[in-house]
Amino acid sequence: MTRPNIYSPEIWNDPHPFYAALRREAPVSQVEPGGMWAVTRYEDVLYVLKNPQLFSSEGFRPAVQPAWLQQRNPVADSILMMDPPTHTRLRALITRTFSASGVARLEPYIRQSAGEIVDGMLARRKVDFMAEMALVLPSRAMSALLGLDPSLAPRFKTWADAVTGVGIIPADDLKRRAELTGYLDELTHHLTGVLELRQREPGNDVVTDLLQARAQGGSMSDDELLGYCVLLLVAGLETTYDLLGMSALTLADNPDLWARLKKDRALVPKFVEEVLRFHAPSQSTIRTTTQETELGGVRLPKGATLLVQFVSANRDESVFPNAHRFELERTGSPHLTFGQGIHFCVGAPLARMEARLALEALLEKCERLVREPGPVTWNVAITTRGPAVLPLELLPA
Repeated sequence: MTRPNIYSPEIWNDPHPFYAALRREAPVSQVEPGGMWAVTRYEDVLYVLKNPQLFSSEGFRPAVQPAWLQQRNPVADSILMMDPPTHTRLRALITRTFSASGVARLEPYIRQSAGEIVDGMLARRKVDFMAEMALVLPSRAMSALLGLDPSLAPRFKTWADAVTGVGIIPADDLKRRAELTGYLDELTHHLTGVLELRQREPGNDVVTDLLQARAQGGSMSDDELLGYCVLLLVAGLETTYDLLGMSALTLADNPDLWARLKKDRALVPKFVEEVLRFHAPSQSTIRTTTQETELGGVRLPKGATLLVQFVSANRDESVFPNAHRFELERTGSPHLTFGQGIHFCVGAPLARMEARLALEALLEKCERLVREPGPVTWNVAITTRGPAVLPLELLPA
């Protein structure tokens, strides 16, 4: 029997019917690429996330460090790929530096940036939202957070796509492999230079905070530090990029939702949470079984690679009533888009804040958003999903 490929256009363009069928009929089942085991039910996904002793995060590493890639992908040395006790050591250091107050200090800058971006889009009226807001706002946020040169912001998405894209390049696409290898070299060289600069000249950014915490006794190797900075850049860009795109797409396609938010801005955070559940911009994560174990009624061998599907768990009908409806007033179990357990996304507050501020700027300055008719073209990546382009017309308020 041929296993379904989750990156095939017929599934990727509309994944929810496929995952609904798996939840009903085969909640833990093998898929392509690579014969990974897709974990699709909320209960099973949560169990995997909360039991790192059975399901290792090191299983993520081959997805970003495939056998053909001869150089090191710096994110392979990040906390995302680690289990306790190494993860525990690094998480404690990171949590001290990536605090709520550290995120809050960015809010005035991000609010101002969101307003400026919307003003620029309104001046042109017809824009690609992904290029002009979804990419630019998180790029500015990451520049400020990490102390990067803002003029390099156009390269951030290229670098992020290289980090996350190496694992799904076809074996015969030698040209694309060479391109991504060059981008990884460029990223590593640039961030290594930033770390060296901040050791000499401290700044008001997370890189400086991490270096100072390490100097005060925190244990973090150079590779771990570089890996974490790359992870922050990539995750901070990719997830927010897709979250902003999904938010604008939802509002453009649902004028009634736009009208409700326009009337009551206090609903914006609830809207963001439902976008995170309903669309799951962060689609999945990867784990490897540390021993033979049973999950969802299936016996898994030691070393099995699991594709842990947030996109499916967030639509589990046994957990979310009317799971396939977008409901602002939804209560009950939390979505899993930012994970759970020891790997819960440290950047979740920043992503939520960026989405809130972008939407507030749009609602303040625009009468409505109009989308060009036609199907959406989707980005294809290992763990994220969002529009590749989103042509919109912004009508001024």
